[in-house]
Amino acid sequence: MLAELPVPDEAARRAVAERASQVLRPAGAFERLDQVAMWLAGWQRSTQPAVERPVVLVFAADHGVAEEGVSAYPAEVTAAMVSAVDSGVATVTAVARQVGAVVRCDDVGVGMPTGNIRTHDAMSADEFDAAVDAGALAVERAVEADRPDLLVLGELGIGNTTAAAAVCGLLFADQATSSAEAAVRWTGPGTGVQSAALDHKRTVVGDVLERVGRVEPLDVLRRAGGRELAAIAGAAAAARQRSIPVVLDGFIGTAAAAPLALAASGSLDHCIAGHCSAEPGHRELLAELGLEPLVRLDLRLGEGTGALIAVPLVRIAAAAVTDVATFAEWGLA
Repeated sequence: MLAELPVPDEAARRAVAERASQVLRPAGAFERLDQVAMWLAGWQRSTQPAVERPVVLVFAADHGVAEEGVSAYPAEVTAAMVSAVDSGVATVTAVARQVGAVVRCDDVGVGMPTGNIRTHDAMSADEFDAAVDAGALAVERAVEADRPDLLVLGELGIGNTTAAAAVCGLLFADQATSSAEAAVRWTGPGTGVQSAALDHKRTVVGDVLERVGRVEPLDVLRRAGGRELAAIAGAAAAARQRSIPVVLDGFIGTAAAAPLALAASGSLDHCIAGHCSAEPGHRELLAELGLEPLVRLDLRLGEGTGALIAVPLVRIAAAAVTDVATFAEWGLA
């Protein structure tokens, strides 16, 4: 999916940029939102970009590393949260109703924990391929059922901030930095672990970095990630093939997509960062990827919720160009 990457429609992007420079407001007054409108126009391939059919794909899976006590919650919570999403009583479903988004939850490994990444690879090559394919197929199903004009990618999985920290530590390894130092940089409280528990979590991540060492970006995801992270990567790549713009969520979702950026330059150009979470590794990761989040609310939930909160801003950005008169149209040219 990364071999031949579609590029945005530059004509549509330029047309929206031209209109944005002429609408009834001072030049540059909405600069950041105008850039979002241009980005949306390019990937929707339309001079009339709009967000009318946003879809959230939530991928859920269990992690073997949860047995290391790296989370404030037991592994059984993953299955309970999937049930809550399916029943429409989770935070992601409540937020989705407010922004007019469809939520689809895919179980890609609940009850089938990955290998404990402290001591074993998360997935075999076949398991990794199956998880990536599951993400791509979820996009195909959403296209058939919902015709999304914007995708949000979310996740559920106790232990997955540990996996995300390990993935980032491996992707952005610095020879001058020890595994222990890298673990401190990338590992945060996740579900709320503090003090000795946080120190232990950092030790676990450091052990993963030592075990895996330097490998190719996608192999990082296989060896230190999780099935829901691999599914997010597959979904992001499939969305690119269909030119569907994507809003990335928090630390875990961004970490899942990050190997694509290192494996193929520009492969995340169709993605925008919805928010910056309270997880310290997320700020570091956004800086590494050159992504500027739309909002900073210090959220730390996952599920796709932070990205969903940014969806109205993307919708507003488009409307503030397409629905506003230009100076010429209003007789002021």
